[in-house]
Amino acid sequence: LNMILDAYRGLDILAKHPRVDPSRIALMGFSRGGQAVLYASLKRFHRTWNKSGIEFAAYIPFYPDCMTTYQSDAEVADRPIRIFHGTVDDYNPVATCKAYVERLGSTGRDVQLTDYPNASHAFDNPLGSLTPSVVKNAQTVRRCMIREDATGQLINAATGQPFTYNDPCVERDPHVGYDPVATQAARKSVKDLLKTVFKLN
Repeated sequence: LNMILDAYRGLDILAKHPRVDPSRIALMGFSRGGQAVLYASLKRFHRTWNKSGIEFAAYIPFYPDCMTTYQSDAEVADRPIRIFHGTVDDYNPVATCKAYVERLGSTGRDVQLTDYPNASHAFDNPLGSLTPSVVKNAQTVRRCMIREDATGQLINAATGQPFTYNDPCVERDPHVGYDPVATQAARKSVKDLLKTVFKLN
């Protein structure tokens, strides 16, 4: 959530910059940053924290963690949301993102998820190995279901207690790996999206 606040503060600065077109600012992030991008689209957070007077032109999260259900999280900005993910991602599994996208789509939101066969977490990082490798001791909440309760606390849905990274559902040793085919496809999709939302020739 702190990263979302940072994104809004950055938007406030860019919106006032004489060399920046405020209608052509998109938000893109990867992994934890992708999670921040996804939930930065919530209208509730805009009302609370976004003091820029504008909105991002598009939201582009790469392989975000979609394990948390926030209050009013189906009320998102009226801007395109394009999620890019890998089908074999065991760090932030794509299944929960698919469920969230289906829920948003049922309300008529402009949201799409593209998942690439055989792509792992961080599939667009050329420094990664072509064979997915373990990130030793890295934590993943892939077995957790986290929800925001009425008081604003994040709760482990299985226990009803405040979520912590000491909870039994938190696992370790997920994989990351580079997929050049998925990377090329994702880059093209992002470029095409930005050409459209920025109204570029």
